[in-house]
Amino acid sequence: MMQETFAKAEELAGHVREYIHNRLDVAKLDTAEKTSKVAAFIIAVVTVAVFIFSFIFFASVALAFVFSRTTGSLAGGFLIVAGIYLLIGIIIWLLKDRIIQLPIMNALLKQLFREEEDDDEEN
Repeated sequence: MMQETFAKAEELAGHVREYIHNRLDVAKLDTAEKTSKVAAFIIAVVTVAVFIFSFIFFASVALAFVFSRTTGSLAGGFLIVAGIYLLIGIIIWLLKDRIIQLPIMNALLKQLFREEEDDDEEN
């Protein structure tokens, strides 16, 4: 009787160890999946940003040449474009929390918690 109890206790302990090991593996896989999705999202955003910034750069140079023809001064055209960027920079700085910080936080949180919502719907 006593040996049966010990055998069942050992079997139960083995199941508990296996359960804990499996839960740790699931947690590691969930973490790896979320990390890879966030990393892929960041890489996609950076890639798109590089192309957008390239477009803005070349468009700015073209606009500076247009202003240069209008003003008759190459430096004047580039200074006008620089002034436009200065104004845009000041506006962005003043509104940085609303137009930069919150959208980035929301996008990252959406990426992190989308999987949990999908998992809840499946169960």
